[in-house]
Amino acid sequence: MSKATVATNRELDLEHLWHQNVQHRGLENRPPLEVISADGCYVCATDGKRYLDAMAGLFCVNVGYGRREIVEAAAGQMARLPYYPLTQSHGPGAQLAARLAELLPRGLSRVFFLNSGSEAVETAIKMARQYGRQAHPGQNRYKIIARHRGYHGFTMGALSATGQPLRKNAFEPLVPGFFHVAPPDYYRCGFCSREPACTLACADEVERVIRMEGPETVAAVIAEPVIGGGGIFPAPDGYLERLREICDRHGALLILDEVITGFGRTGRLFALEHAGVRPDILTVAKGITSGYLPLAAAVATQEVFEAFAGDQEASKLTQVSTFGGHPVSCAAALANLDILTRERLWENAARVGAWLLERLRAIDSPWIGEVRGRGLLAGLELVADRATRAPVTEGQMIRLLKTIRENGVLAGRNNDTVAGYCNVLMVSPPLILTREQAATIAEAIEEGLASLAG
Repeated sequence: MSKATVATNRELDLEHLWHQNVQHRGLENRPPLEVISADGCYVCATDGKRYLDAMAGLFCVNVGYGRREIVEAAAGQMARLPYYPLTQSHGPGAQLAARLAELLPRGLSRVFFLNSGSEAVETAIKMARQYGRQAHPGQNRYKIIARHRGYHGFTMGALSATGQPLRKNAFEPLVPGFFHVAPPDYYRCGFCSREPACTLACADEVERVIRMEGPETVAAVIAEPVIGGGGIFPAPDGYLERLREICDRHGALLILDEVITGFGRTGRLFALEHAGVRPDILTVAKGITSGYLPLAAAVATQEVFEAFAGDQEASKLTQVSTFGGHPVSCAAALANLDILTRERLWENAARVGAWLLERLRAIDSPWIGEVRGRGLLAGLELVADRATRAPVTEGQMIRLLKTIRENGVLAGRNNDTVAGYCNVLMVSPPLILTREQAATIAEAIEEGLASLAG
């Protein structure tokens, strides 16, 4: 790309683009990175550099960049049928729904397609509320219990479920009926951080809230198997099983949000497999197409679906998504899943991810309070003082990410979550990552942390 084109693009960007989650004042002095091409685990930018993308875009390019199979599948579908809504049907939509049902635990078989993870969560919440009214006549089951630190999306219902005040404050008041409990954050847990191991008291808190609010008012509990954007908090052993038991005991639905963790990210095809738990509704996005095209889904059990198949027209799920289940996106997803399953990329995520976590934990740095993760999803909680666990400052996090980028790696952090606790460095690379590339990520982080002392 010529210098003139680069300059023109930058000018157009600064004049017209409204970037996501970016403060634009002074942006001309720190212009966004313009990426022009990508292949495998790498992206190339107009600054002439090639970067190892340790965030897979936004947790989504699971099979890596440059997969011609996906491009050709999308192009072929666009030539045959560029668009038709799922108020009727098309082959790619039906085939993808069946493919998902085949990959998921038995019984998760009814697929409602959307465009994004936020929309999938929004739809799951609507399903749960309507299900509560139809499955429990005479009760008013509308309340949703979520966790602090969790992220579920930017639409108003999904944002109400989100436990990150810095993402919500500007838009309040939000949707009523959402309650938040403590996350499984063993490092800072008010219940058991000083105990030898997690006591699952944070899971029991869910039951306490249900009892206090009244089970007849609670529609669902929603949880990420690994809290992602909030700071990488994997569910401890027994946690999801406990949530399943609590929901069953009180007639609430369990919604698992696998928008980030689905399709191999945690070392299993779906993170729910680590616990052997089947939710009533599952939300997926990101890895379903590896980010090549927008697509998401809310997948319900047959039991949930049947509550909407009553004699009355009003019992149906009254929702339309113009582009949800777009035939081109579905074709891309089918090709993506072929690659993912043929290469069994979750196994590479487990193998290389375990090596990377061990390597990160071996870094000798006073700035690291805790390293946690599962598969190729890792977070380093950074502290200014290990004894008090005081977080590093915003300025230090910015400097660290800048240094890591200068070392050729694009990493992320839990930005705009909870005031004072946006101090978790995150990596979530493509699932094709090699051990050598994992070493590059670890070395860049190690050098970045060493620079903070200067």
